[in-house]
Amino acid sequence: MCRKAILKPMIGNRMPSYNALLESDLRHIFSRTESLWKNCKDKTVLLTGGTGFFGKWFLETISFLNSERDLNLKAIVVSRAPEKFLDEYPHFRQPAIQFIQGDIRNFSFPKEPIHYIIHAGTSASEKFGNERPLEMFDTIVDGTRYVLNLAKEKKVESFLFTSSGAVYGMQPAKMTHISESYSGAPDSTDARSAYGEGKRAAEMLCSIYYRQYQVPVKIARCFAFVGPYLPLDAHFAIGNFILNVLKNEDIVIQGDGTPSRSYLYAADLMVWLWTILLCGKNDEPYNVGSDKESTIYEIAQKINETLKTRNNIVVLQKSHLSVPGSSYTPSVEKCKKDLQLQQVIALDECIKKTYQYYRNKPV
Repeated sequence: MCRKAILKPMIGNRMPSYNALLESDLRHIFSRTESLWKNCKDKTVLLTGGTGFFGKWFLETISFLNSERDLNLKAIVVSRAPEKFLDEYPHFRQPAIQFIQGDIRNFSFPKEPIHYIIHAGTSASEKFGNERPLEMFDTIVDGTRYVLNLAKEKKVESFLFTSSGAVYGMQPAKMTHISESYSGAPDSTDARSAYGEGKRAAEMLCSIYYRQYQVPVKIARCFAFVGPYLPLDAHFAIGNFILNVLKNEDIVIQGDGTPSRSYLYAADLMVWLWTILLCGKNDEPYNVGSDKESTIYEIAQKINETLKTRNNIVVLQKSHLSVPGSSYTPSVEKCKKDLQLQQVIALDECIKKTYQYYRNKPV
């Protein structure tokens, strides 16, 4: 059902010429998902979070598929400020992509049929969560319920909710990888848990709507990622380090460098998410991410090594050797076994591609 396919050469200059790297990544996505699209011709996808990191990649994929296979796959994107987004990314001004201006908690439902919904519309900003935790929680929970009501009304073929590894709370020190069966949770008495607790409540809503209304929900518990469109100045360590190199600055580690993280490249991420939407089991969570972990300090070293730079690595906090570093690494055995998914692009290539994209990106 989800077999791999060989990609034929692209005919003509169909992608934006300013970035061959994006085109290469989209060909990577297509080569590993070609068998998924046979039933998607002339269908419509409603996308929340369409102007974010995930959303831009969904839109790039749809644009590429329409060009490569003449799918006539349409996207309806919910956005608070579509004109601002389109001014920055004018290549998304195309007939196959329409925008609804509004909030995910109360936008006007489109009148046309909707076949798929990808609900990725929540800010993961650490600053936003710390400063306005109630608004973050409400946006996640109320927005998910509102979009699920749309899915129920439209009788969609599939609904993908992009949840988060934050639903597990702190990963236990002796647990190297978190599986979907782990029943841990964020600290419900800590307002900083608003993001994780909001995602947990939203997952519950997805399950209820599946059981009560037969909405075909799929849940992707997303971990950490890297690639084009990732904000380099947000709270993602690997992005911060790449930005340091681009600015020819010291690589600054805000903590002690001992926590472990793992990163899945954006093109692999899209293969996984599209596969879960179109092939995943209803009402089941899937961890999405890399299971190949490194410490934050090792990642900084890897960036220097991969990019052949010699930037100083500055660690701002002293390490407490008696306390093991925290980890945030998924077990992805379920995706490997059930959906035949795998990480194809290794960390050094992830770093190189992301660096090259931002180094060459037009201002």
